[in-house]
Amino acid sequence: MKKILLTFGIFICGFSTLAQAPQKMTYQSVIRNSSDVLISSSSVGIQISILQGSVTGTALYIERHAPTTNINGLATLEIGAGTVVAGSFNGIDWSNGPYFIKTETDPNGGTTYSISGTSQLLSVPYALYAENSGNGFSGDYNDLTNAPTNVSSFNNDAGYVTTSNDADADPTNEIQSLSLSFNYKLMLKHFLC
Repeated sequence: MKKILLTFGIFICGFSTLAQAPQKMTYQSVIRNSSDVLISSSSVGIQISILQGSVTGTALYIERHAPTTNINGLATLEIGAGTVVAGSFNGIDWSNGPYFIKTETDPNGGTTYSISGTSQLLSVPYALYAENSGNGFSGDYNDLTNAPTNVSSFNNDAGYVTTSNDADADPTNEIQSLSLSFNYKLMLKHFLC
């Protein structure tokens, strides 16, 4: 029984970690050399910079990656998970945009970057700002605007049970059976009074 409860507890804890926003962004790029030929199945050097304000703005964060391209020349990496050169990805205040991403690439896999490009980060990365709930709501019901003022006049027209006595003498209609099946079967029964 202890193993079942421990396994169930670990399972539930795993779901709670899914609710946190990862401090990373996925980035993909097709890499070609100066002759416009795909760089396939090769290690390439990529430096990523997050710039604030404009395409020539201040670099708040710089990191390096050395991904291997696939057969189609596609390099995939996670911004925020590279080797940090300067700044802190977690320290970027996404509410102080606009932000731009500058990519520098060395098709030979080193740090002699011969390909460079800069573009503005648009909607999706700003979801990181939502993690800190930029609206400033305190969580207090009294701070809400346009909140209902008469919440005590509940009209029970749907037939919800409002007392512990549901007006019948049949206790079998209040039993719920739940099952969870992995390599074993766990049966939970809940009796309402």
